[in-house]
Amino acid sequence: MSNRQQQLLDGAALLDIPMSPVQARQLLALADELLVWNQQFNLTAIKQPEQVLTHHLLDSLTAQPALQGERIADVGTGAGFPGLPLALLNPQRQFTLIDSVAKKLRFVEHMVLQLQLANVQVQHVRAEAWQGAAFDTVLTRAVAPLPRQLGWMQSLCNTRSRVVAMKGRWPPAADSDDAGALPHGWRIESVQRVMVPGLEAERHLVIATRSTTGR
Repeated sequence: MSNRQQQLLDGAALLDIPMSPVQARQLLALADELLVWNQQFNLTAIKQPEQVLTHHLLDSLTAQPALQGERIADVGTGAGFPGLPLALLNPQRQFTLIDSVAKKLRFVEHMVLQLQLANVQVQHVRAEAWQGAAFDTVLTRAVAPLPRQLGWMQSLCNTRSRVVAMKGRWPPAADSDDAGALPHGWRIESVQRVMVPGLEAERHLVIATRSTTGR
């Protein structure tokens, strides 16, 4: 077993997330392929294998306990984070990875095939233009300030949905865009601090729900 694989398994154990050695190897294959594609397409600013493990793989997995229901959307998925790692560890759930940047979705589609993820759909669309059914959980990570994010969620969420926004510092600074008023009908249900193994930066899960009638 490689040092990286052991580090990933140890990190998942610290997060209390079950992970098999096979799943760890698949996640590392995702990380390695990301670095290869990144040389040509600039998919992420993270370029070191050790940082991909902490900043992308383990960071993505911190959202695992906040998932509810069977239908999960990852809005602004970029190169597939957190959606791809979570889909790999949750084959019983259906994931829709949404982004408006085609070059990043080409990588996501490539990895869906490589990892044989039958539970993942990829959608090249802006969140506010979504016309399908509402989701049980909507994930966002490093996309935009929370008030702006929630403004995009009208068609993705109903009153039974939850939005899990993966944030850094919380509560935000008073002059931060994250500190602005939420759109009408939205409330913050809870805020959970999470610790990413090997990463010293602050991380929080901000969970928001709609309080008015939706789709």
